Amino acid sequence: MIIATAGHVDHGKTALLQALTGINADRLPEEQRRGMTIDLGYAYWPQPAGHTLGFIDVPGHEKFLANMLAGIGGIHHALLVVACDDGIMPQTREHLQLLSLAGQPPLSVAFTKADRAENARIAEVQQQVAQLTQALGWPDAPQFVTSSHTGQGIDALREHLNGLTPPAYDRRRRFRLAIDRAFTLKGTGLVVTGTALGGEVSVGDSLWLSRLNVPLRVRALHAQNQPVSRAQAGQRIALNIAGEVEKAQLCRGDWLLQQPQPEGTQRLIVALHLLQPLKSASQPVHIHHAASHVTGRLTLLEDGLAELVLNAPLWLAEQDRLIIRDSNAQHSLGAGRVLLLNSKKRGKRQPAYLSWLRQLAAATDEGSSLRAHLSHQPVPSADFAWAHQLTAPALDALLTDIAPVRLGSMLMDAAQSSDWQQRLLAALAHFHQHHPELPGIGYDRLRRVALPDQPAGLVLALIDQALAQGQLQQKNGWLHLPDFEPHFSAQETALWQQVAPLFGDQPLWVRDIATALQQDEETIRSLLLTAARLGHLTAIVRDRYYRSEQIQIFADLIRQRAAQGGSTSAADFRNQLGTGRKVAVQILEFFDRSGFTRRRGNDHLLRDERLFTATAR
Repeated sequence: MIIATAGHVDHGKTALLQALTGINADRLPEEQRRGMTIDLGYAYWPQPAGHTLGFIDVPGHEKFLANMLAGIGGIHHALLVVACDDGIMPQTREHLQLLSLAGQPPLSVAFTKADRAENARIAEVQQQVAQLTQALGWPDAPQFVTSSHTGQGIDALREHLNGLTPPAYDRRRRFRLAIDRAFTLKGTGLVVTGTALGGEVSVGDSLWLSRLNVPLRVRALHAQNQPVSRAQAGQRIALNIAGEVEKAQLCRGDWLLQQPQPEGTQRLIVALHLLQPLKSASQPVHIHHAASHVTGRLTLLEDGLAELVLNAPLWLAEQDRLIIRDSNAQHSLGAGRVLLLNSKKRGKRQPAYLSWLRQLAAATDEGSSLRAHLSHQPVPSADFAWAHQLTAPALDALLTDIAPVRLGSMLMDAAQSSDWQQRLLAALAHFHQHHPELPGIGYDRLRRVALPDQPAGLVLALIDQALAQGQLQQKNGWLHLPDFEPHFSAQETALWQQVAPLFGDQPLWVRDIATALQQDEETIRSLLLTAARLGHLTAIVRDRYYRSEQIQIFADLIRQRAAQGGSTSAADFRNQLGTGRKVAVQILEFFDRSGFTRRRGNDHLLRDERLFTATAR
């Protein structure tokens, strides 16, 4: 369990901890010389039951408020320290306010220096503090009157703190630790310390160092100041790490992560809790998160919702809390609860988008959050797992419960998936109606016709799912509806036996075939349409056909050029085919219309290699 002190400078926080634990948490020579806490201090109190209470002693001077904020992330309990002679002072109020903004941890109050005040004064201060804590959200904060000098009340406070119970450890989370200190020990090497906000870590594990984007190996561990082989969230942890990093490269606020995340967040949406109205709807601010401190700009979207654009990345998770202070770092403006790690650059005030953000703000757990995300757009499963720091088993359990449609690495709302599938089927039916000469449509062309504004990979995965479910079928890379099954009549079969031998390596026109066989032109046109649907022929323009095998040969030439990193021009293609320029251009334009290639200037680039194959790829 981790307990952080809070309170005004010189109210006896460090002396109280020393009376409780026997440890002087002021470790810096300057702190001991000046008798004032400057940076975070630590003390540990082993209990007879075997567990250890860890204390974080924070500085009380307003000049070192950033250090105080670095110490209150991930704590289980706060110990407000108020001197009986001074009573409530500026940092008494400010520290309580910051604790409230940081997540309202349970609170106890220790009144120190009782030997310096009369009983009437002590009672007066107790009443004032009780009113303050009630007003800020702690209606029943227990109070203890103490003196580190005489020992008054110390045993009662010890008994109270020893009886505190930390929240249950959440095993669903990945390990992440905010580094607040780094040092080297002779014979040991580099050591970093911090509070683990989630997960567990063992000796031998590989972790990822944010910002520097390098892997590190855990050589040894201490948790709550005791050597261990495994440590977990809710403990103060010291890690002896090995890797390509030096102490000078580390900064307070770096993270050790179970999963690599090379890029942090610099544009995010938060649910905003303000202490007072903002002077401007957009203004520069200071942002504190765990042990990190960065600057950025806050822009109000509507009451309770804001965007933060950061000047340096933070490694955040959804639901993390941020403390927001003004541009001079003199006053706390409020707190932000992270709703969305990467907000879009434009259109954030559109009604539909704001409505979705309100849904995210109302989400109370991972399940409701996932439902809210899916109601807006498909979600990469890896991104959602990172945003909530879920382990693989925890993500699988959540997906089993929510049952979204899984398309490869993407998650999709079932209703939206059904709507997209219907749009694909409707587009294909329309294509069959207006292009009876073709055996179907290519994957990428169907995507562009039916769902042009949606992610290509997602739509193609949905097409594959429709194929697996039998809603679509394909032949030689052509997609068609299951009932799109052309066939020759008995009369057409006989006529086709006369027409087929006419096709060699060159294209033929409908009228030329009709003339050669002395048949009606419309009869030949209908026959060739059916032959094209059956895959025997391919029309490069209306009424002009090649054998489909010949088109496959042409397509293979383009595939070969693409495999060599090249594209195809009309001049190159004409030379390869040994035919006229007009025919070469007609074939290339047909490939473009089919979605097999796309034109860029005079070049034609491979787009959908699955088309024009003997068997679908």
